[in-house]
Amino acid sequence: MDELSVKVRRALPEDAGEIARVYIESWHDTYPGAVPTALLTAMTLKGQTARWRAAIRSAGRESVYVAESERHGIVGMASFGPARDTALGFDGEIYTLYVDPAFFGQGVGRALMMAAFLRMRARGFSSCVVWAHARNPARFFYERMGGRLIAERTARMMGDPIPEAAFGWKTLALAERSPAR
Repeated sequence: MDELSVKVRRALPEDAGEIARVYIESWHDTYPGAVPTALLTAMTLKGQTARWRAAIRSAGRESVYVAESERHGIVGMASFGPARDTALGFDGEIYTLYVDPAFFGQGVGRALMMAAFLRMRARGFSSCVVWAHARNPARFFYERMGGRLIAERTARMMGDPIPEAAFGWKTLALAERSPAR
């Protein structure tokens, strides 16, 4: 598939509705059967818009960025900041990275990760971890981007056990590898 031309920028409060749309559509596309159905059906555009607007306005530890196409508007989002679990030996963390399912495989995720790594470096971070649901196909994307599997855990969502995998980068640099054939 051809690469989509996107501009990655810091999110603005008025982007919150489109960020919420991408977030919800990504979860609905990726997680059926992997997370509780009640969690997916409980997600509302209003609730997620409020969540993301608050995160953008807080300008605290979490940075929120969007990938925007001139033709299609916001097609991806990422949030990142200090690592929540420093025991793993990584100082930065990508908390969320979601791409509108209509634009998978077009370079949007890579553009968001590159921007996140650049911003984390500018903020003084030297490494990064990202936790992914173990049954999320994006885990292979993180491996292609040079992330190494460093830990696994089981989280609970609405009482259900959800296996997760952590991918880490000891330096904030992406090393895209071709998928194994």
